[in-house]
Amino acid sequence: MCDLPPAGHAGFPTTRLRRLRYNPAIRRLVASTRLAPAQLILPLFVRPGENLVRPIASMPGHAQLSPDRLADEISQAAELGLGGVILFGIPDKKDRAGSDALSASGIIPQAIRVAKRASHDVPIITDLCFCEYTDHGQCGVPSDATGRTDVDNDATLELLAQQAVVHARAGADVIAPSGMMDGMVGAIRAALDHAGFSHVPILSYAAKYASNFYGPFREAAESAPQFGNRRGYQMDPAAAAEQALREVELDLAEGADMVMVKPALPYLDILRRVRERFPGVPLAAYQVSGEYAMVKAAAERGWLDEQAIALETLTAIRRAGAEIILTYWAKDAARWLA
Repeated sequence: MCDLPPAGHAGFPTTRLRRLRYNPAIRRLVASTRLAPAQLILPLFVRPGENLVRPIASMPGHAQLSPDRLADEISQAAELGLGGVILFGIPDKKDRAGSDALSASGIIPQAIRVAKRASHDVPIITDLCFCEYTDHGQCGVPSDATGRTDVDNDATLELLAQQAVVHARAGADVIAPSGMMDGMVGAIRAALDHAGFSHVPILSYAAKYASNFYGPFREAAESAPQFGNRRGYQMDPAAAAEQALREVELDLAEGADMVMVKPALPYLDILRRVRERFPGVPLAAYQVSGEYAMVKAAAERGWLDEQAIALETLTAIRRAGAEIILTYWAKDAARWLA
């Protein structure tokens, strides 16, 4: 006669979930969320000059680079197997209309050409906006003569379309509009197609929030608004998630090939909702400067293990549904994963 197992909750001791956790090799075997360098995009900040490396105080490990120093970063990205880089330009001179953004000899076209010479295997994504190029720091043309009110949405669309063609002609592989102007994807898609660049995909910052996590980026890109703020066009953090879904749906209808949620960690719920609603669309998340800087600051004080926290947060972003992650840890993470 068989002895009966001791009384307990249903399934015990037959069901022991710890069996899949006790051995690190088994944990790796059954892991469903995996990180790879090819999923990571490295943001880079480029400004005119030669042999220039200007450290960004609030983002340790990152710097503004002159185009000639950009080549080293592109070569490293290729060696590490990163999924690409995204370029942000800082011109020598800024004006009300952000003229440098429309110049074929501007800082981003210069950077693209250097990057392409350094490696043809690293996709070059270009951020498409005007905040880095305007003297007022807003993402488009002000709507009145004084430049002290809102951004003129429709006038800005024409300039974004021109900027996109400039980047494509210089060799950009992906155009990433980030200004959250209504209709921006449609205007850019039409301009690219008309100029013979129907093959160039658009990665839209489709659900970009008016977040307080952007502070270090504004130092890095020298793009802090000189008046007002960007809440008139970036999304309200308190808005219903359905508004983000509408933004994504509209951008896809206008011709976006990929979409992005920004920031990442504070908006994992939005990321998951977008993934569930649009399962076949490539989905990116931007782990922004504030997310990076907080961990860096805590790690420098010995309060956190930077590597462990960075990989945990990247895993969380992947688990929420992002296939592509823009992160300032891209190079470090690739080395850690190796």
